[in-house]
Amino acid sequence: MVFEKVRSIIAEQLDTDEENITMDINLMKDLDADSLDAAEIIMAIEDEFEIEIPDDQVEQFQQISNIVQYIEENSPVVG
Repeated sequence: MVFEKVRSIIAEQLDTDEENITMDINLMKDLDADSLDAAEIIMAIEDEFEIEIPDDQVEQFQQISNIVQYIEENSPVVG
């Protein structure tokens, strides 16, 4: 469920098909997102999942799976 919502947010922000987004891809390298795209995606994820992701944590996100795992462990609306 978390992955599907994250994938939907990313697809909308980057104007790409959801099928292009898998757990093992890198947002910046594989989807050609720039830093502004990444910031907008993180803000949308924070709104959707009612969390605040610290900047130092965002910098550690290498793959979509890292984002999903962080949400599953920290969001009050997941569970």
